[in-house]
Amino acid sequence: MATFQRARSEEAREIRRQAILDTASQMLAEMPTGSITLNELSRRSRLAKSGFVKYFESREAVLLELLDRAWQQWIADLGEQLAADGDDDPAVQRRGARTAVVLARTLAAHPQLCDLLSAQAGVLEHNVSAAVAGRYKQAAAENVLAMAALVRARLPELGPAAEQLCAQIIMVTGAVWTHSRPSPGMIAAYDAHPELTKFRLPFASTLESMVATLVAGALTLAAGQS
Repeated sequence: MATFQRARSEEAREIRRQAILDTASQMLAEMPTGSITLNELSRRSRLAKSGFVKYFESREAVLLELLDRAWQQWIADLGEQLAADGDDDPAVQRRGARTAVVLARTLAAHPQLCDLLSAQAGVLEHNVSAAVAGRYKQAAAENVLAMAALVRARLPELGPAAEQLCAQIIMVTGAVWTHSRPSPGMIAAYDAHPELTKFRLPFASTLESMVATLVAGALTLAAGQS
């Protein structure tokens, strides 16, 4: 196997780290997060495992950083889509409903982000050091704040509740993604028992419904506290 020479400068090291992240992103386009192994990621990055850990301490560390990158890309897209949608409706609940649609549909357009969010707490936050975990959580908090700023600009009626709402939307996104991808055995059960198909949730429409409920509820609560 041809391997890269060890990076000897900080600039070269950063280039190598970004190449690993790009490789992981390409793998996510082919397979779910849970199927990505350190061995295969090392092989595709043309690094021995002993060389790989000079850049990332684990597979999870790579995927957490990729999650942060995907999250920031989505926030940029969200900002553009919210601006294009406009915010001139005087009725706050209608404005909230439109905002929920943009949130859900832009999330659905970023499947890598949704897949990574579904693995965040149960998988990716394990097998990492306190330093990596801390950096990720700080980045996640900043992403929630950036998301909340966009939502609050559209729905100033939310006030400080925008941050909690956005954190809830992120958690719901990961949960819906997981439930919308049943195992082969569960798919066979749905096929054998049509009455169970009500439990087979399509991702985009289910997420849109749940985000709309969260936004409407947050607006109602905020109005009651004002």
